[in-house]
Amino acid sequence: MESSLDTLPKIGAPATRALNAAGYTALRQLADAPRAELARLHGVGPRALDIIETALEQHDLRLS
Repeated sequence: MESSLDTLPKIGAPATRALNAAGYTALRQLADAPRAELARLHGVGPRALDIIETALEQHDLRLS
């Protein structure tokens, strides 16, 4: 199932809250976002980053 660029993938409540607080409310906004910057957000761990990267790859997009 392909993810939508208009929403965040299902990554868990803490990671979703952290991304929302940082201004990321849609998958498209994460394209080219620095992986290291996202990893520094409290609640965004390796599992959430893997899910985000997989969702972005479905649209030929990547983190930087």
